[in-house]
Amino acid sequence: MSEGVRKLAAVAQRVLWLSFFAQFVVQHFVGLPYNYWVSWSPLLGAIAISVVLSRSARRRIETAPPAPVEVEAPVTGRWSALNSPADKVPSHGTHRLGQSYAIDITAEPAEGPARPAPVWFWPVARRGEAYPAFGMPLHAAADATVVHAEDGQRDHLSRSSLVGVLYFWLIESVGRSVGGTRRIVGNHIVLDLGEGTYAMYAHVQQGSLAVRAGDKVTAGQVIARCGNSGNSTEPHVHFQLMDGPDLETARGIPFHWRGVGVPANRETFTVGEEAVPVP
Repeated sequence: MSEGVRKLAAVAQRVLWLSFFAQFVVQHFVGLPYNYWVSWSPLLGAIAISVVLSRSARRRIETAPPAPVEVEAPVTGRWSALNSPADKVPSHGTHRLGQSYAIDITAEPAEGPARPAPVWFWPVARRGEAYPAFGMPLHAAADATVVHAEDGQRDHLSRSSLVGVLYFWLIESVGRSVGGTRRIVGNHIVLDLGEGTYAMYAHVQQGSLAVRAGDKVTAGQVIARCGNSGNSTEPHVHFQLMDGPDLETARGIPFHWRGVGVPANRETFTVGEEAVPVP
């Protein structure tokens, strides 16, 4: 499937979702001038597009799997992996937004306060500062050019309880999907690593950018800080490689972190020296 077709499909899908939710709201105030079941057609159309795009991405991976690209790890210190492509592909359950081989990692310092464990009821949510990942430096994975960088969205509270998780899945994630790509990934950075490879860092901390579009960066350079913006239940780093700078049309590329590899779910790994979050 060509990039142009993927872009058209992404736009059509967003329009269909917006149409469905608009009808859902309007019908609570006035009667729709057509059968109730017709109002569900945009939803079915959006789902159909998702299925087609997913099958296309799966066929591409099965017939011509992309080769892994070795880069530096985007963090230093002691971390653990979540939603890793070492366990399944697509790692996040979708090929959308170039996420086929994406990984989430969260800080697990050997000393100091530990990462809070999820709870059933209380506290309903926690501030970002309660998590050791919040404010940790993000490093350039290679010598690169900054293609996109933004950090204007707020860092929200964690979704650390049953109520928080239900709110996240049933309300927030749906709203962010309708709001578009920026609302899903939150503050983010896209780096052009050359040779058709791009790195994307999502959920960046508000106001933490150390670079801007057009800047040249070197491997290991601090480019921002870990935050909790966008579609995120707690402060963590979302990292992925992809074949283009546009998240709506990009396809995922496997990564291999130099000296680390691809950590599996819940695997703890250490990179360099222990980093310290910004107070």
